[in-house]
Amino acid sequence: MTVNTRVDGPLLIITIDRAAARNAVNLAVAQGIAAALAELDSRSDLRVGVLTGVGGNFCAGMDLKAFTRGEVPMIAGAGFAGIAEAPPRKPLIAAVEGFALAGGFEIALACDLIVASHSARFGLPEVKRGLVAAAGGLLRLPRRLSYHLAMELALTGRQLTAQEARENGLLNRLVEPGQALAVACELALEIAANAPLAVLASKHLIAQSHSWPEDQMFALQKAITDPAVNSADAQEGARAFAEKRAPVWRGC
Repeated sequence: MTVNTRVDGPLLIITIDRAAARNAVNLAVAQGIAAALAELDSRSDLRVGVLTGVGGNFCAGMDLKAFTRGEVPMIAGAGFAGIAEAPPRKPLIAAVEGFALAGGFEIALACDLIVASHSARFGLPEVKRGLVAAAGGLLRLPRRLSYHLAMELALTGRQLTAQEARENGLLNRLVEPGQALAVACELALEIAANAPLAVLASKHLIAQSHSWPEDQMFALQKAITDPAVNSADAQEGARAFAEKRAPVWRGC
């Protein structure tokens, strides 16, 4: 298996397992990630996904050896690696050790949160290979970093250290080497403890609202927030607060 999954309570742990290739993405990896994300979204018992890699690296990008043989790791409707064009509806956290380069960085940028160790290195080196970071890197990076830093990384292909990434707001947590997955799971459990409809609505709003016209944004927001605000879970949250107990979410 090139992508392994493991259920841990409300979490789905998704692991790219191609250590010898630094977890580079071939078609099998793309298919495996797409299948895992479909499982995450379809199962009501799963609340949050965590995506990581084996062998001390997250992902070194597209498998260029496979690419030269004509293999393209794209999934119809989901794009590169089965995620770039269609991230899951539910929250997904990247747990990054070592290299997250080229398509590997684009996978991390497609996630909602990033936990990385001090060993992590991020970059879009496509220009060094005559390629373009067309799997979302050039679209998402200027929304996460300043314009000039994003442009520098895109045009020079240089790597961003984990410390630089943290200082520039790219990371949610910066941890010791070997701890990215454990801390990502802790963060995922914090999210999973909250009302699932409210979590989905919150993710949807933050991910989509940047393109909304200012004079329409509250009207557009209403269609997303009303189902959560009017849900049984919203009533349960209020009752639990008043009764000083933990809420029991039903997802409706």
